[in-house]
Amino acid sequence: MKVCPNQKANLANCNCSYQSCVRKGICCECVLYHRKNRQIPACFFSPDAEGSYDRSIDNFIRMCK
Repeated sequence: MKVCPNQKANLANCNCSYQSCVRKGICCECVLYHRKNRQIPACFFSPDAEGSYDRSIDNFIRMCK
């Protein structure tokens, strides 16, 4: 995992509630991880939707309707 000079600032806007996530605040790593898994990062979800931990593209589309 790379060291991110913006991690502290990014954490102020990170709504990911998955406590053991090693990518928290390292946005480029987070986006890459979720893209590889055909998912959307937590920051794209509302607080209620994020709490479900369902990061699927289908869930994101349902939320946006």
